[in-house]
Formats: sequence, C-alpha cells, structure tokens
Amino acid sequence: MALRACLRGRSGFSGVLSQLSSCSSHGRVHVSPVVIAQRRNNSTSPRLQVDLDQGTGVAVMRLQNPPVNSLSLEFITDICINVEKLEMDKSCRGLIITSNQPKVFSAGLDILEMYGKSPERCGEFWRAVQEMWLKVYSSNMAVIAAINGSSPAGGCLLSMTCDYRIMADNPRYSIGLNETQLGIVAPFWFKDTMVNTVGFRTTEVALQLGLLYNPSDALKIGLVDQLVPEDQVLATATKTMTKWFAIPDHARQITKSMMRKPTIDKMTSNREADIKNFVSFITKDSIQKSLRMYLEMLKKRKA
Repeated sequence: MALRACLRGRSGFSGVLSQLSSCSSHGRVHVSPVVIAQRRNNSTSPRLQVDLDQGTGVAVMRLQNPPVNSLSLEFITDICINVEKLEMDKSCRGLIITSNQPKVFSAGLDILEMYGKSPERCGEFWRAVQEMWLKVYSSNMAVIAAINGSSPAGGCLLSMTCDYRIMADNPRYSIGLNETQLGIVAPFWFKDTMVNTVGFRTTEVALQLGLLYNPSDALKIGLVDQLVPEDQVLATATKTMTKWFAIPDHARQITKSMMRKPTIDKMTSNREADIKNFVSFITKDSIQKSLRMYLEMLKKRKA
C-alpha cells in the first residue's frame, strides 16, 4: 500500500543509539547559511498543513480533513508520510500536532472505513492505523498535542501517542476512548497506551463505559497535562517545546525508548494477529449492524 508500511530502519527508537555518534553536542543541530536563508519548510495537502521552522526546529502539523478530521485511510497515510519526512529532516527536533477545524481536534477513526467494506480493505485500513500509532509513539522528535477541540476515540489515541498534551479549557470539548458506545472494542494497544497514560483502574472503568471526559476531568486523571484558554493552545505548545529542547536529544530519546519500547514491542510482535482479529470482528453482522445504527443516528442529528 502507499503507506510505505514498513518502519524505516532509522526511524523511531531503533536508530537512537546509532545516531548518537553523529549527533552534535547536546543534540543541537548545525544550521548552515543556506538553511538560515530559508528557515521555513512548508508542506500542504488537501488534508494536512505542515510548517517546519528550520531555525527553531519546530514543526506544526495542522489536521484539516473536514468536517471533523475523521481518520480515513488516505488521511492516515498523509499523516504517516509527513511524520516520516520530518523524522528524516535533521533540522526538525519537535512536532506540534493540532487542528485547523473549528471545535474538533479529531473525531477519531472514519466509521465509513469500517462499514460495508471488504475484509481486504478493512485489513489495509487497520494496518494504516497501526502505522500511524507506531510512527508517532516511537518518534525521536519531541511531540506535543495542541488539542483545540474535542478528541474522542482515535483522536484520543493520537493525542496519547504524543509526549505532552495541552488542551483548550472549554467544557464543551471532550476526550476519551468511547469505542464501546459504538458497540466496538478498543484493541490491546489502545488499552496499553491509555494504561501508560492514566493507570490501570482508570483505564478499566473508562474503556468499559466508553467514557468521554471534559477538559477539567481529563486533567484530573492525567489524560491531558495542561489546560489553557482556547486561543492560547498553540502558543503554549510552542513555548512548552523549549523545555523539551533544553534536554540533550540523545538523553531524552533513550529515556523515551526505555518507557515506551515494551509497549511498542508487544504491538509489533502481535501486529498481524491484531489485523486478523480486527477484520474478523469488524466484519461480523452484529458489529456491522451496530455501525449502521450509529451512522443513522448521526444522519438524524445532522438533519
């Protein structure tokens, strides 16, 4: 598939140790006169806007897949390709992920990718979801989620793959893994990511009940790290990145690897089985019926 589905040899944590010998002191990047003259590197697609300031080393990825940044196969592919490009750019040390859509960070996985599709298409979609998680969760970059709207289900997963989460302090917004409300089940690596973020018992209750948290409650359980006024989310994320950049890159990367490698290894060693289980589950008549009912409910709301 177009996703370049295999992880690159130098991406993620597998390349950390091999890169140490070539890193400059404290992980600082030498900026050539040519780069200084051309500090910004912009990449825009219909679904994604990426701006890299090569002077500061900070990239901002803005999700713009209207109306609610649903994670379709094509959109996920765009995210993966752009994260890979940034990972390969030595001038990029940090990534901020945010949204260009009003009131929503991401509504999660596109249900239309799971409803009425062939097993082959479902398998291709799920492999892409895995790849997105792997690329962001294992990134050598410092990654901050600037959550400027609601972030349920897959949107919450994308947020949790980041190193730090800053959310707009707006009680109308919500975040959480609410898959059971749709009659589906969050897979083990969704669960493991949430356990690593908020702990076992909180995750157990949240996943069974499909809970969505307002920003205040999300902060209390540690699902997000900071709340700020809505118009300050991106600026705060940019300012916060300087704290992460104050740490030598190699020290931060190795520490991140120690914390996340067991979860990554568990997922990668069970990747094919996870795809098989997802396809078997999502194509069941009972699950397709639940998805159809949910889609009909959404249509009524819009009407």
